[in-house]
Amino acid sequence: MLTSIQNERVKLVHALQNQTKTRRKERKMALEGLRLIEDALANGVIPDFILFDPDVLDARTFRKLPSEKVIAAASDVLRHISDTEQPQGVVGVFPMPSSKLPTPLTRVLVCDAIRDPGNLGTILRTAAAASIEAVLLSPDCVDPYNPKVLRAGMGAHFRLAIAEHAWDAIRTYCGDLPIYLADMVGDVRYDQADWSRYALIVGSEAHGSSAEAEALATHTVYIPMQDNAESLNAAIATGILLFEANRHALT
Repeated sequence: MLTSIQNERVKLVHALQNQTKTRRKERKMALEGLRLIEDALANGVIPDFILFDPDVLDARTFRKLPSEKVIAAASDVLRHISDTEQPQGVVGVFPMPSSKLPTPLTRVLVCDAIRDPGNLGTILRTAAAASIEAVLLSPDCVDPYNPKVLRAGMGAHFRLAIAEHAWDAIRTYCGDLPIYLADMVGDVRYDQADWSRYALIVGSEAHGSSAEAEALATHTVYIPMQDNAESLNAAIATGILLFEANRHALT
């Protein structure tokens, strides 16, 4: 049983939970909680190792994995490396999923400076449910492998192609697709847009659209709302737009 927070595996997990630079350098992510870990395993992602608290979980939970990959750790060690207020007793280190994008792309979501981890995770979860082929993240977005994004994404990282790119590369990937920029006002109402093939840009409700997003867009799409209403949360607006697009594809 691991009992020291100075153990190299423990230090790696702690760094992956807290440092974007470590995640980028190692190309690894820390998944916390049984549900996320089981989702990764079900999608064929093989862990480097899993640390678990034997007072919370039975080692037989991971009986299909080689025994050297499943390591018991003391409760205070799990608390040290946990990113949650109530540790769930298990954390696994996994390689980041491949960011290879399918081609050609016909249903693309572009996230423009989404900086809130909960929002980005919810957007990814929604995109996976709405049959989006790829999510492109602008340089100002929060790290998609931030532990809060991973938890809010609920396994979307294993079902979506997710890639971080500069705006020039995003333009290239979008190709000749109609590019809709979501905004409070626009030239196309969301239920009147042509959603047969598209790229949709969604930005932060706090900061508005970036100049790069506005320059890239070919249309501005809007959701009618009550007069004097505040702007919709970015994740909620994304859900409305993507499922409207999905409805068109299914009819």
